[in-house]
Amino acid sequence: MEFLIALIIGVLTASGVYLVLRARTFPVVLGLTFLSYAVNLFLFAMGRLTLGQPPVIAPNASGYTDPVPQALVLTAIVIGFAMTAFALVLALKARAELGNDHVDGEDAP
Repeated sequence: MEFLIALIIGVLTASGVYLVLRARTFPVVLGLTFLSYAVNLFLFAMGRLTLGQPPVIAPNASGYTDPVPQALVLTAIVIGFAMTAFALVLALKARAELGNDHVDGEDAP
C-alpha cells in the first residue's frame, strides 16, 4: 500500500511539474492543482493514520491517532481551492486583456 501511495504522489508531482513548465496558462493552473494534490497526499500519508484508535489520548487507551495531519490536509484543501479559483480568474483576465493565453504574454509562433 505504501508503494502505491508513493507512486501516486510521484505521478502527481511529475505531472504537476511538467504542466507548470508549459507556455499556456490553463496547463499551469492545472499543474499547480496537481502539485497541491500531491502535497496533500504526502501530508496525509506521513500522518501514519491508524484505524479504530481514538483521535486523542484516552486514560486507558493503548494508542491514539494524531489529528494534526488531518487538520493540516483539510486546511490545505481549502487554501488550494482558493488558490486555484484565484489563478483561473487571473488567467481569464489576462486572456481578455492580452488576447492570448501565453504565460509570458507574447503571441504564439
